[in-house]
Amino acid sequence: MANILVLNGPNLGRLGSREPDVYGTGTLDDLRAELATAAPAGHAIDLRQTNDEAELIGWLYEAVDTASPVILNPAAFTHYSYALRDAVALVTTAGLIVVEVHISNPHARESFRHKSVISAVATGVIAVFGFDSYLLALDAINRKLG
Repeated sequence: MANILVLNGPNLGRLGSREPDVYGTGTLDDLRAELATAAPAGHAIDLRQTNDEAELIGWLYEAVDTASPVILNPAAFTHYSYALRDAVALVTTAGLIVVEVHISNPHARESFRHKSVISAVATGVIAVFGFDSYLLALDAINRKLG
């Protein structure tokens, strides 16, 4: 059985109560349940959230060590974390999939959210579709893995 790491950055542990007009009313547990239901046979979803940049980077190293594909919502780290960018590049350089996801549309929000330092090294980027962004990423991983 292969693990698919679903990694979430800062403040996403507050989904459901944090800016529901932007992020919806679903919680991280709701997302976990949706992904578990949609996971392809033979794959397990390992959903994690942290507010700690170093922990998120460590999880990306783990993806390399375990050859796990990644769905990554870097949250605020999207816009400025070159350390996270370099860790994502390590994963994709190892031939693994990293799909950057966003619940909202960063380009329709404040100007500082328009730039992602992650996108250029990710395998792909999906945004705007709420929790469906994760489900679309899961589908893309499934298709790439065959």
